[in-house]
Amino acid sequence: MVMSVKVVEILSSEELRRTVTRLASQIVERTRDLSQLVLLGIYTRGVFLAELLARQIETLEGVSVEVGALDITFYRDDLDQIGLRTPAKTDIPFDLTGKTVVLVDDVIFKGRTIRAALNAVNEYGRPEVIRLAVLVDRGHREVPIHPDFIGKQLPTAKEEIVKVYFQDSDGKDAVELIAH
Repeated sequence: MVMSVKVVEILSSEELRRTVTRLASQIVERTRDLSQLVLLGIYTRGVFLAELLARQIETLEGVSVEVGALDITFYRDDLDQIGLRTPAKTDIPFDLTGKTVVLVDDVIFKGRTIRAALNAVNEYGRPEVIRLAVLVDRGHREVPIHPDFIGKQLPTAKEEIVKVYFQDSDGKDAVELIAH
């Protein structure tokens, strides 16, 4: 029996661009001192999203925002379920103490990645505040974590997959929902 796969485009390239602009604007509005703002992208696509947000904030406000990359592999509590993966290199070339840190990820699902990211951040200083920006919130949380900035609320079934594509890594900008 052949199972059919249904792919639905959730955000086109243009819609994704507008969503990033809106997220960047919301981050600016909620940040008192932009000179203290840093974005920490969670590998892999959270890093690309953080870089896009930083460029957009600079376009909107003329302020350069520092961007770091966070690997949370060794902070996860579900490695037995997600399988082995090669850790990426965390790159945070600045102290987080006293900063407004915005964790950035492409999709939030169960919340476990963000819980692990919060634990990892503690290794790099004590931020003034930590916020969370996600491109897509698909629900189904297993831990009490809620994003501060959400690009798109997307109710999904647990077995569906949300796939985010960025030009820099995938050759296109889009968000798709994949159902089996």
